[in-house]
Amino acid sequence: MNITKELKEQFKTIVGKDNYFDNPEELITYSYDATNFSHKPDVVLLPVNAKQISEILKIANSNNIPVYTRGAGTNLSGGSIPLEGGIALALTKMNKIIAINREDLTAIVEPGVITEEFKNEVAKQGLFYPPDPASMAMCTLGGNVAENAGGPHCLKYGVTRDYVLGLEVVLANGDIINTGSQTIKNVTGYDLTSLFVGSEGTLGVVTKIILKLIPLPSHRVTILAAFNKAEDAVKSVSKVLSRQILPSVIEIMDNISINCVEGYLNMGLPKDKDALILFEFDTKESKAEAEKTIEVCKELGAVNIKIEDNPAGCDLLFKARKSIAPALGRIAPFKLMEDIVVPRSRLSEYFIFVKELMKETGVKIASFGHAGDGNIHTNILVKDRSEKEVRKADEILGKIFRKVISLGGVISGEHGIGFLKAAYLEENVGTTPYEIMKNIKKMFDPKNILNPGKIFREI
Repeated sequence: MNITKELKEQFKTIVGKDNYFDNPEELITYSYDATNFSHKPDVVLLPVNAKQISEILKIANSNNIPVYTRGAGTNLSGGSIPLEGGIALALTKMNKIIAINREDLTAIVEPGVITEEFKNEVAKQGLFYPPDPASMAMCTLGGNVAENAGGPHCLKYGVTRDYVLGLEVVLANGDIINTGSQTIKNVTGYDLTSLFVGSEGTLGVVTKIILKLIPLPSHRVTILAAFNKAEDAVKSVSKVLSRQILPSVIEIMDNISINCVEGYLNMGLPKDKDALILFEFDTKESKAEAEKTIEVCKELGAVNIKIEDNPAGCDLLFKARKSIAPALGRIAPFKLMEDIVVPRSRLSEYFIFVKELMKETGVKIASFGHAGDGNIHTNILVKDRSEKEVRKADEILGKIFRKVISLGGVISGEHGIGFLKAAYLEENVGTTPYEIMKNIKKMFDPKNILNPGKIFREI
């Protein structure tokens, strides 16, 4: 995309010279995300309000200029990479917590607010915002809305969509609309708010978010249990839930993840075990629920069971799980990280399949993540980004996705489709739903200027 000098001057006038960039260094800075793929935009704009974004989009829409909205760039599906150049629209300066309402248990925020900073701020008032993606120390709430981000607490509390009550959105033509409300119940017409959540910046630019909050849990007990077989570890998930126990967190680490973390942290993890399961509880009955959970784990052959009931001890047990991604990055910086989801009852089949796939291909595949809701982060540990290795990874990925679909699962639970999974979306959802999604996109953005090249193979 080649933006004329005249148009560049118009954009610079809208956002101000301090929020406009087109020098090579800045273009590179906004060219990539956490996937390590990249493509440079033509200009970088940092607006500070919805009015500026509206003016930008009116010009972009009139001149068919692609607009790629981004937050911190932590996404893992290529969602914010400017594949066709154009404008990188960074919302990081729109970072105000506008209001926290303790009476209504709601908050109003701008999209550039860092997720962890928001969680900490509401916690000071005895409130809780549950969604907790692994990148929450860096990622933004706007990015979380765009990808419908999740995290470990989704099992009990739900994902980002479950906490978004309303949005202010700038459409492709520059119109500013408001969806939803500050009320908990709302069935006033179609649920446009939920439509925008998870749309990956393809339908509009979110400029304000109304979030639901809940009271902050006051208890915490954590269990870490080791298993000789990953299949037995995942069986504990359904067995615990069937006994009317609802942990706030159930996470799993396979043997490859265990060994990577142990090599990274040296914290005494059992490197010979096939899997670790981490359970956490946050109610007054936490200790009793933990004891019942330990009984279930022992029935399935768990060993090396550890339990903690103080914050520091719980954090230490959780440290292993939180360190997997950087630990894997040390040995496989070019890993392909996916976030498939299968029904909990099919988790055992999935882990067996991955073991067989590793034997068949000779490629290590690390699996970890949110066992409680069937959302497993499957990491294909490729050696490099050479054509041969990429082709091999793509072949493995296709086999994984087709197995997941055959198990009644989906190809993404948290990371979104971006451009990395676009080739598999129709196969997963079906042709008619796929065409309906494309038609929705065309209705909101007929010129396809918003994040083109994402979600769909073509528009």
